[in-house]
Amino acid sequence: MTLEACYEKMEADYGDVKRRFQSDRLIQKFALKFLNDPSYANLCQALKDERYEDAFRESHTLKGVSQNLSFTRLYEESGKLTEALRGGANPDADALLSQVSAQYEKVCQALRQYQGELEG
Repeated sequence: MTLEACYEKMEADYGDVKRRFQSDRLIQKFALKFLNDPSYANLCQALKDERYEDAFRESHTLKGVSQNLSFTRLYEESGKLTEALRGGANPDADALLSQVSAQYEKVCQALRQYQGELEG
């Protein structure tokens, strides 16, 4: 799988990230580092613990990282959750987290497949 195909699989914008980083090597480096980024896990835990200020911060971080890497759908979904949490607790947070989770898993699955093919 090419890096471009990986981006297609995760519904991300390869052209945008290519303009930003200009090098597949750099895109690959930072995209694969995303697999170890703790923002999503921290977000889930903060929501579970009803620490809404922390959840806001983590969703904002996830949104920013997603934007920088042009993970378009994850950026959009995490942006919705970020705005919902901006004022604290929100009754829609669980439904919005479900959408973030679906996109997060799609991104991670594509990245793991890409990484596996690189190592294989």
